[in-house]
Amino acid sequence: MEVTTPNPALFAHPQRENSRRLFAQAQQYIPGGVNSPVRAFRAVGGQPLFIQRAEGAYIWDADGNRYLELINSWGPMVLGHTHPAVVQALAKAAADGFSFGAPTAREVEMAELICTMVPSIEKVRLVNSGTEATMSAVRLARGFTGRSKIIKFDGCYHGHGDSFLIAAGSGAATFGVPDSPGVPEGLARETLVAPFNNLAAVEALFDANPGQIAALIVEPVAGNMGLVTPAEGFLEGLRTLADKHGSILIFDEVMSGFRLAPGGAQEVYGVRPDLTTLGKIIGGGLPVGAYGGRKEIMDFVSPAGPVYQAGTLSGNPLAMAAGLTTLTMLHERRQSIYPELERQGAAFEAGLRQACQAAGKRYTLNRIGSMFTLFFTEQPVTDFASAKTSDTALFGRFFQAMLRRGVYLAPSQYEALFCSIAPAGADHAHFAQAAAESLAEALAQQS
Repeated sequence: MEVTTPNPALFAHPQRENSRRLFAQAQQYIPGGVNSPVRAFRAVGGQPLFIQRAEGAYIWDADGNRYLELINSWGPMVLGHTHPAVVQALAKAAADGFSFGAPTAREVEMAELICTMVPSIEKVRLVNSGTEATMSAVRLARGFTGRSKIIKFDGCYHGHGDSFLIAAGSGAATFGVPDSPGVPEGLARETLVAPFNNLAAVEALFDANPGQIAALIVEPVAGNMGLVTPAEGFLEGLRTLADKHGSILIFDEVMSGFRLAPGGAQEVYGVRPDLTTLGKIIGGGLPVGAYGGRKEIMDFVSPAGPVYQAGTLSGNPLAMAAGLTTLTMLHERRQSIYPELERQGAAFEAGLRQACQAAGKRYTLNRIGSMFTLFFTEQPVTDFASAKTSDTALFGRFFQAMLRRGVYLAPSQYEALFCSIAPAGADHAHFAQAAAESLAEALAQQS
């Protein structure tokens, strides 16, 4: 695909009448007008864009405006949008049928490939989303250990399961309280919350709840408070504590799995969890998820064991076709794709740093490989508390200014950005110029 630098004039006052009309119509039939809250743009102001199509590094909205985008469906489009090989695999699979509710050969191939690429996974169960994967992994950990409590980390998002919608109390050892109506207080009391990168707080929770904690669940690289990497020794410390207290260590790699390395963050950091949850990348961007890990734990899942979990559409043939094509390319071309993802991430990082330096704006930028976040705060961001020192109003203005210049960012300060292998040199130049102009504009509006 030929890539050229967009004409900034085209994006000075983009027409968005179709998106506005669709949003007005959607609000009549869909709560808030969107099917996932962050899409509503409430964190950045304005109204959401409705996307019509995508190709490579670009998306087009319902009014025909083109944007260089750094969401990539929240992570899975490592190869870029509508990669020809993935499209071809989908078309071929669709011709054979969309859904059977019965086993297929592709499910076996997918399971074998996942186990090959992620050494900690000896057996795997396919499900329909990352949320379903994390819910199932926690149920399995509780069933395997015979315990009920879990530890999660403030700012780590594991989907909308009841066990995960818990906010931290006033102290590291405080019981959680429901963070959403509809979450029973009794269940909230079974979820303990610690700050990310704080081993002492985790140890205190174990000491306060001896023999009661079934599992720790963590994003090894956090992407839902913005991008936050683990401090040296943090993941190793979690492994040690889990072993010491007989608890299950769960890595939520819905975002980082297969993106940071063929074996995910656990390969990068050399820490082996007991269970791993995966998301939409194993479907090439189609709805899918998985959880897997040690054989003796996974054999507790029905029908092999007593822990029940099922799904009519699990292992959907279309998702398997797209996912197998994507993962096979990542597996077979790892020597070229992962260095390219690092190069892409470094190029976008450089553009953001240049913009901040030119504007004289102090900032924090966290990046690992093709995941990164610019925080509008002067202090290092190592957990959710430090992430929340960011100037979210400035981010909102920056987001809108970038959108006017044809760059689509995640519509929240507290989300990671993701790049693919698709952008070209002209895209990096356009991004850097747009970032410099947008930050200058956003800061001028502040004064």
